[in-house]
Amino acid sequence: MELPGREVCYRALQSRDARFDGLIFVGVSSTGIYCRPICPARTAKFENCIFFGSAAAAQDAGFRPCLRCRPETAPDLALWRGTSNTVSRALALIAEGALDGEGNGVEKLAARLGLGERQLRRLFLQHLGASPISVAQTRRVLFAKQLIHETRMPMTEVAMAAGFGSLRRFNETFRDLFHRPPSALRRKSAAKDEEKDVALQLRYRSPYDWDSILDFLRARAIPGVEVVEHARYLRTVDLDGAFGSIEVNHLPHRQSLGVRIRFPDVRSLPSIVARVRRLFDLGADIGTIDAHLSGDSGLAPLVAQRPGLRAPGGWDGFETAIRAVLGQQISVSAARRLAGQFVALHGRAVPKSFLIHRDLSHVFPTSKRLASASSMGLAMPAARLTALKAVADAAFADPNLFRPFGSVEDTVARLRTIRGIGEWTAQYIALRAIREMDAFPATDIGLLRGATFIEGEKTTSANLLSRAESWRPWRAYAAQHLWAAGGSRPHVSR
Repeated sequence: MELPGREVCYRALQSRDARFDGLIFVGVSSTGIYCRPICPARTAKFENCIFFGSAAAAQDAGFRPCLRCRPETAPDLALWRGTSNTVSRALALIAEGALDGEGNGVEKLAARLGLGERQLRRLFLQHLGASPISVAQTRRVLFAKQLIHETRMPMTEVAMAAGFGSLRRFNETFRDLFHRPPSALRRKSAAKDEEKDVALQLRYRSPYDWDSILDFLRARAIPGVEVVEHARYLRTVDLDGAFGSIEVNHLPHRQSLGVRIRFPDVRSLPSIVARVRRLFDLGADIGTIDAHLSGDSGLAPLVAQRPGLRAPGGWDGFETAIRAVLGQQISVSAARRLAGQFVALHGRAVPKSFLIHRDLSHVFPTSKRLASASSMGLAMPAARLTALKAVADAAFADPNLFRPFGSVEDTVARLRTIRGIGEWTAQYIALRAIREMDAFPATDIGLLRGATFIEGEKTTSANLLSRAESWRPWRAYAAQHLWAAGGSRPHVSR
């Protein structure tokens, strides 16, 4: 992403303009520190300011993070959002640890994205001013710094959770960057978390329509797996065979979501946090998206009615795909009941010591468990039962089936090779699970019903698809507004 001119960036810094928070960072040559544009410190002289499009670029240039404005708490950790879908997909994979550990290099990441290593490096330098490795290293440091500030986790666990290979490497990195050991960054007054829990705050870019996203999750909450009550969302978690649970609530005065995690392996924390960000769509530059969609005279009133409306993601790609198949041709409430039966038959129980809420009990079944099942055990049409089995077999055979790959058209085409997955289901999975923000299930009944609000009369899928061309690359958000507008009779796809 091309940065605004230095004069524009400096004015944003002088006025502490929150609209630029997470989009630009300023390195101050006289101090060697880089800050967010909302930093409360005295504004540096213009000639001492160097502006960057990412925290990684600032650190690559030799600047260290500010201890006052804490760049690690910037919206979406300053991960870039813009017109390069490849960069966005790569960042999502890096956030889930794609470059952590041995054997996970840039070449492998590029292959998962369907392009060459050199091209991926070029795109990162063009849009972020830093290499993929630098972005991953910055992510580790900033996540570790957040854990130090916001939790009472032992430093050994912080190092493990942030993806450092050893405590020695962790200590060396912090001494090099901050000229002090990690423990010196911890505030003595930090509140002590519950013994088994890690509590973090994840920032978003305002506005944020919390009520709408909570309503979406409430209508689909699977008994035993999810609970929505008292304006909070809770669910069970299964990562690599380890079980736990999370709680998410809204902290509007801090423009953040509060997340409480109870999980046995701290090394899974980055993946859990990445999934929370995906589920609640925290990385959206919602101001830019809303402004773009408002260029359509029909959509503009809908956007104005629901500013900050997000496109909820899926917690897990396989889970989302199974839920999509279960919900084919039936209502949201019917799909929820069916999913509850499905979990009761095939889900595994979570130890009570790792459950935050009494109504949580099971994790959603894995592809391995379903691929080996002799029967789904559900009263459903034979075609959908076949589709469930086909999805389980495909996901078990290819662990990266629900990862970003190529364009949205490539993604949909790949999903449609699975028996029982048609255009609507493939588009829905692409939107919710793979986070293709240009996915658009134009044949959806709910979308066509919502489209009457902007067309003034009933329309066809072909006409809606044609009009949606001007909504690219954020057709998924336009779809969310249409579903919300036509939501008087809920459909599973909303």
